[in-house]
Amino acid sequence: MAAALTLLAACGRVEPGADTGRTATAPAAGARDGRAQPEHPTLRVETLDGAGWDLAQQRGKWVLVNYWATWCGPCLQEMPELSALAAMRQYVSIIGLAYDDTDPEEIRAFLQEHPVTYPIARVSIYAPPEHFGVPRTLPTSWLLDPDGKVVRKYSGQVTARMIEEDIAARGGPKAG
Repeated sequence: MAAALTLLAACGRVEPGADTGRTATAPAAGARDGRAQPEHPTLRVETLDGAGWDLAQQRGKWVLVNYWATWCGPCLQEMPELSALAAMRQYVSIIGLAYDDTDPEEIRAFLQEHPVTYPIARVSIYAPPEHFGVPRTLPTSWLLDPDGKVVRKYSGQVTARMIEEDIAARGGPKAG
């Protein structure tokens, strides 16, 4: 519960052009127990539609792992851009992790009003995925290269442009 309250306090509006706290490389913080996040993390979740999603099956694509919550304003603001990015760039795969103790049916209802083109899985605030751990703020996202290596962590709202620039800077396709 303390983690949820901390996140609620940390989730705030991020103005366009504001410093989002992007870190330069894979962060040391990430695992629940304070260990360094592995260079090649694993993630297996069940999406809200009942399908399995496995990070290992995304090899060959750039992947964005995005923590969000239904009550987070900046999360809601970034969702349309992430959805467009996932739809327009076949080399990008996005997984939304609803870091929310809201009932899955309520999350599904929320997504009816705010649809996205990428899969969503609900993760427990009490037992988040081991290699991604407890986010310090929402939204929080990790960009992984086609080999599955974490190359960037974003703390705060992201834009499609930011993601595409980071992909291009690391030798990936340039947007446009």
